Amino acid sequence: MTSLRRAFVVMPFGTKKASDGTVIDFDVVYEGLFAPAIAAAGLMPHRADADRRGGSIHLDMFQALLLAEFVVADLTLDNPNVWYEIGVRHALRAGGAVLTYALRDRLPFDIAGQRMVRYSLEKGRLDHERVEPERAALKGAIEATLGAWRGRRASPVYQQLPNLREPDWKTLKVGDVNELWHALEEWQSRVEMARLKQRPGDILVLAEETPNSALEFEALRTAARALVDLNRPRYALNILERACRLEPDDIEARQLEGIALGRARRYAEAREFLRHLAGEHKRGETLALLARTWKDEWMQIWNAHPQRKLDPVAAARDTAATLQTAASAYIEAFQVAPGEHYPGINALTLGRVWEHVTRRRSRLPLDLITAGVRWTAAAAAERSKDYWSLVTLAELALIEDRKEDAIEGYSEAAALAVADRYWFALDSSSQQLDFLGDLNFRSDIVAEAAAVIDRAEQQLRSLVGSRPEQRLEPARVVVFSGHMIDDPADRGTDKAKPPRFPPAKIEAAAARIRAALDEVGAGAGDLGLCGGACGGDLLFAEACLERGMLIELHLARTENEFLAQSVTFADPDRRWERSFSRAKENPASTVLVMPEELGPAPDGISVHDRCNRWMIYTALSYGLSRVSFVALWDRAAGDGPGGTENVVELVHKLTGRQPIIIDSATL
Repeated sequence: MTSLRRAFVVMPFGTKKASDGTVIDFDVVYEGLFAPAIAAAGLMPHRADADRRGGSIHLDMFQALLLAEFVVADLTLDNPNVWYEIGVRHALRAGGAVLTYALRDRLPFDIAGQRMVRYSLEKGRLDHERVEPERAALKGAIEATLGAWRGRRASPVYQQLPNLREPDWKTLKVGDVNELWHALEEWQSRVEMARLKQRPGDILVLAEETPNSALEFEALRTAARALVDLNRPRYALNILERACRLEPDDIEARQLEGIALGRARRYAEAREFLRHLAGEHKRGETLALLARTWKDEWMQIWNAHPQRKLDPVAAARDTAATLQTAASAYIEAFQVAPGEHYPGINALTLGRVWEHVTRRRSRLPLDLITAGVRWTAAAAAERSKDYWSLVTLAELALIEDRKEDAIEGYSEAAALAVADRYWFALDSSSQQLDFLGDLNFRSDIVAEAAAVIDRAEQQLRSLVGSRPEQRLEPARVVVFSGHMIDDPADRGTDKAKPPRFPPAKIEAAAARIRAALDEVGAGAGDLGLCGGACGGDLLFAEACLERGMLIELHLARTENEFLAQSVTFADPDRRWERSFSRAKENPASTVLVMPEELGPAPDGISVHDRCNRWMIYTALSYGLSRVSFVALWDRAAGDGPGGTENVVELVHKLTGRQPIIIDSATL
């Protein structure tokens, strides 16, 4: 997959004359040395157009100098624009730059400390005998600089001013310098839409397409949070691993990692991780997350108690010591951050539950906590009525036995959750009310509040389907990729390309596809994913629908473009057009158009490769144990990126598995 990380090249354009009279073609230097070395280092080379009027620097130039992953500067000539631009980069960023030069013996002392690569010119052009090793040297310098970026303040400005800090990208979002910010906001909107539609596979694709590397961290954190909300903690942890390589000290990302560990039921790891984080940064939110691990621990012990089903109150009484530990942990968090109502309401609820099950007066300062929660939650709701402030006030009213206020609060909060398609919030309240109901705590209020939440969940279910962790998911998911039917205009025994899947093999291929579905045990209610093209895809769709399976057709292009390029191009009797229409109109089918769901593919990304990843990630989001892969493939190299060969390689890379191969050459 093509890199989205840019390296900005600062250099003269066209032909320029050196001080000794040598005429240098800098465009050839860029194409023959810089661009291939940068691409080999895993970056996308980029340089501004040669529109330089009066030495002015365009706004997009400043943006590139600030936000580019890397800068390569050619200082062969004393070009004022080039010197100015590398100076701007040195002022804005502490590292991520390599200086190159030719003809000179050395560069000025003032820029010592930067990585420098000398290249050779022969009569103003690249020296063909040396260009290959010099290209490799530049690639190595870029890779070494990227690897040492965080720990090495290579910029002379940052070396001389050790307390200087790089600017916060958000504070520089001003004026017309907004192209990349617009891209980030549009990307985040796509992630949010995927969350609302409960499509973690969409998010996993988008997470590989962060719009700019300097903004990549924030984008990855956004994707991870959405995956946590969709109850896909394992995938969130994978995304956070990438994010933390970029910003290892970001508190919010590390807190999110602790949440994801807890959601993955890795409670001991979550508690140890958050305890370590709290030791480094004693913040209320971190301590609240640590307290949550104690609550999870108590819930686990309580649920495992032999008397849990027969007498849940007695089981809670026997495990009250851990319950008290959880309440105390929340109090510590609330003391550190008294403006955060989340730890306060949890401390209060668990403390009052402890009193309820033990029939003893707690020594915890619950009356003070009550006053603090009331003030803090009311202030938060006054600033902005969000779900959590409203539901906190509702839970406080429940604890204080104020039924009317409690039900009104839960109703208002639930309405917001439905409007925001916020399954996680409703699920959190549902679980809280369930455990309070099991313990007969304020039974009449809890029952009515639970009914409010249940009605909200029913409304949300009618809008987007059931919540991710409770929706009726297929027992098996089958991903198919296969050759399109041969186009007689360019494939055949006497054509430019050899036959791959001629029409004569349609029936044999259909039979083998049905046999593959039998082999993996796919049946009614299971899910098949394919691309919808003539040939293998539509034969697979037909076979799935015959046996009562659900189908998702993932189209790489808009429907009219897709039909023209992948369905009707070799269809004299309209066999494939009719098959596509039947599949599309079948109630068991869903047609997903990639440009509409994920937005346009980034520059340099094959739409077919992107669609393959989209299907595979969608399938894997159901859990690898449910997923099977089938490929109709002649085992030959494809015509370009995104073919069946690509799917087979991608499946092996991501899962270690091999698909069931139906060899079209031997049918």
